[in-house]
This record gives sequence, C-alpha cells and structure tokens, in this order.
Amino acid sequence: MSESSFVLFHQFVTGAENMIYAVCMAGFFRPFMVNRRRFALILLIYTSLLPVLWLPFAHGWMHMILVILLLAVFSAYLGVEKKLLIFLGMLFYCVRNLSMMLLTSVDYFSAEYFLQNADTPELVFRIAAWNFLLIQFLQLLLFSLMLLAASHQLQKSRIELHMRELGYLLLTPVTGILFVQIIINLLVVSDEHLLFRLYEQFPIFIWLIPAMGLLFYGELLASIVFCQQIIRLQDERRCSSVTEQQLSAMQRRVEDIEQLYDGIRRMKHEMKNHLTNIRGLAQNGCYEDMEKYISCIDESMNLFELTIHTGNPVTDIILNDRQKAAVRQGISFQSDFTCPASGACNVYDIGIIVSNLLQNALEACAKITDGPKYIRLSGRQKNRFYVIHVSNSFEGKISFDRYTGLPLTTKGKSCSEKELFLHGIGLSNVRREAEKYGGSMDIQVKNKEFHVTVLLQQSRKEHKNDCQ
Repeated sequence: MSESSFVLFHQFVTGAENMIYAVCMAGFFRPFMVNRRRFALILLIYTSLLPVLWLPFAHGWMHMILVILLLAVFSAYLGVEKKLLIFLGMLFYCVRNLSMMLLTSVDYFSAEYFLQNADTPELVFRIAAWNFLLIQFLQLLLFSLMLLAASHQLQKSRIELHMRELGYLLLTPVTGILFVQIIINLLVVSDEHLLFRLYEQFPIFIWLIPAMGLLFYGELLASIVFCQQIIRLQDERRCSSVTEQQLSAMQRRVEDIEQLYDGIRRMKHEMKNHLTNIRGLAQNGCYEDMEKYISCIDESMNLFELTIHTGNPVTDIILNDRQKAAVRQGISFQSDFTCPASGACNVYDIGIIVSNLLQNALEACAKITDGPKYIRLSGRQKNRFYVIHVSNSFEGKISFDRYTGLPLTTKGKSCSEKELFLHGIGLSNVRREAEKYGGSMDIQVKNKEFHVTVLLQQSRKEHKNDCQ
C-alpha cells in the first residue's frame, strides 16, 4: 500500500466513524426527548458540522462547541430541557475522548508488535492501515459500552438541573475532555531536530494514562449517581414535609372540633341555669329583660354555628375555619363554594385543594401592610368538570420558577432554609391532586391580585367516590 492509498483509507475510515458517532449521539439523546421521532435533527446537526474538522485551524473541541450550541438552540423542538441537553452533549464528548485515551496504550503495543518485522514502506503502510482499523473498531466498541452504561444510569432516576447542579455535573466531563486533549498532544511531539514519544520516554504512562481514563469515567458515573441521590432525598424530604403539613392540618381540625364539643358541653351544663333564670323572669313579669336574656343566649349559640354551608361537613369545617382565621386578621372573606355532587370526586382530595389554596391566600394577605385584604373562593360544577377558583390580594412582586411554573418565595433573606424549602409545597400539592383527576392548575397574576384556577375532570371511574 502506498502513502497516498493509506491517506485515502484513513480519511474513509474516519468519515465512516464520524457517521457512526452521529448515530450514537442521536440514539443517546432519544430516550430523553419528548418527541423521539425528531432525533433525525441531531444526525443532521452533527454531520453538517463535520466539515469544520477539515479546516486547517480547526480542532475537535470546535466541532463539539458548535454541535452543543446548535442543539441548545433547537432544545424546544427536540423536547429536551436546555440544561439537560448541554450536560448530555458534554457527557457524550467526554465518553468519546475517554474511550480514545483508554486505547492509546493498546495502539502503542499493537503498532510495535505488528510493525516489528515490516521491512518495506508498502508493508508498513498496509500494517498501519489494518492496525488503525482495528484500534478504531475497538474504540467504537468501548465507546458504545461506556455510553450505554452512562445512559442506563441516567434513565434510572430523573435529574432536575438548575445552574448549580449543571455546574457541578459539568466539572468532570469538562476536566476529562481537557485532560485527554493534553495527553493526546503530548504522545508524540516533534520538531526539526527532535522526536519526543511519551511512552518511550516514560513507560509508566502506558499504564497510568488508561488508569486515569478509568478514574475519570468512574467519577463521571459517580457524579450522576450522587446527583440522583440528592434529588431522591429532596423528594423524600418534600413528601415528609407534606405529611407533616397534613398531620398538622388534621391536628388543627381535631382541636377545633374539641373546642366545639367543649362549648356544647358547657352550654348544655349552663342551659338548666338559663331556663331557671328565664322562668323567674317570666314569673315576675319582666318580659323585656327576659327577651334581652334570650337574645344573649341566642348570640352565644351563634358561636357554634357554621356560617358557610357547602353541602359537605368536611368542606364546611375547612371553609369556616379559614373564614374565622381571615376575620381575626382583618381579611375580607367571600365564598361561593358548593361541594361537588355525590359520586363526582373524593371529598378528601377537594379538602386538600381548598385547604392549601386558602392557606396560601391567608399567608399572602397577612403580609399586606397597606391596601385591601381580601380572599374570594368559588367552586361549582360546569358540565362534567368541577372548577375551583381562589383569588386574593397580595403585596410585593411574584417570580415564577421556570421549571415548575410555581411562584417563588417572597419572604426575603431573613427566612430560614426550612421556610424556603416548604414554600410552594401547598401549590404543588394542589397540582398533584388536580393531575389525579386528569385536570390542571392555572396561576395568573393581574393588578396585585393572585388567581388560582383548578380544573377537575369527573369522568374517571377510579375517582368516583361518594362525597357525602
């Protein structure tokens, strides 16, 4: 084989290899895409930028940066969150570089072994061509196995990437890519008078470089696992916090009921005295005083009467409790709420939704220092849908989390870490309950007024529990 034939063979194998890598990238991204049929765009972007590698001033990192930037531009079309897409792109190129570095020692040994008896230039080029083909095949096989293992680990658990998590996860792949580029450039260094071969000058690097590559790959997988564990712990903590909130709400309901029963017992005990007093006033002909006395008794009895009636005792207690809390804080409370018809939905789920919405509204109104304080609640049937709407005044500025769509805390820097963590759990509970019924939650902010609308579908058989 001549030198020109070897160069042509090398270019052909490299081109075919790059096409295979394009297919691997598309396959790697596909499980994380909302619309998996659009993976062809990844193939198009990767292959269309391959000519960049043929430019005299270009390097492999230029192709990597351009591909990742273009993928980020089309992240919405691909259905992959932009930060996750950037991490997947860097992970892909890191694994590719590490697989190349792991086989540099194999390439060194195989070349030394096969070329030791080559005595003609044609034989040298032929053996070099077959050795190059062998190494590229092994590298592609190793790369596929490493990428498959990383993909499998990523799919075990979701990863929500904010800027902090993205920066943490990018440390290892970026460092790995830079390390590989440095090592590759140091393997063979030549000038007019000197040829420096790293493995010949420092034989220990024959084993050290692959070991470093394995360590980088192990650290890459470990960082993914660690991030997933943190997210899992956060989910467990969130669930624990939700349970604590529900238990606290149940405890408040029990205390309210105990107070109600205690008041009824006291009223029953005092009723005999009241009847005796009324009888005495009647006997003495003090009818005007008797009327005033009866009015006082009637007023005291109103304390134990529920002023809001929804058609269900559970929602009655919740709404009346929130109304009393609003009155104590000087908040205007208006309710036009009717519990769904029997069999439409579980009253416990409705209670969770209403309780969380009204609690958030009370907290928002309590922060108002200047301006009206009001809460308006409505709940009614519309065809086969049940719609719950809560609006309330608020003070300050509300920002929304771009990933969850829920409002961020406005409690300021003085609030504790626990308060920051628990903020928004109420609305996330509401969204979770709505999704159980195939419904949705919509949040709007208009003119210092916060609106939450919850839509529940009532056609799902698994939720047709008696509301009475």
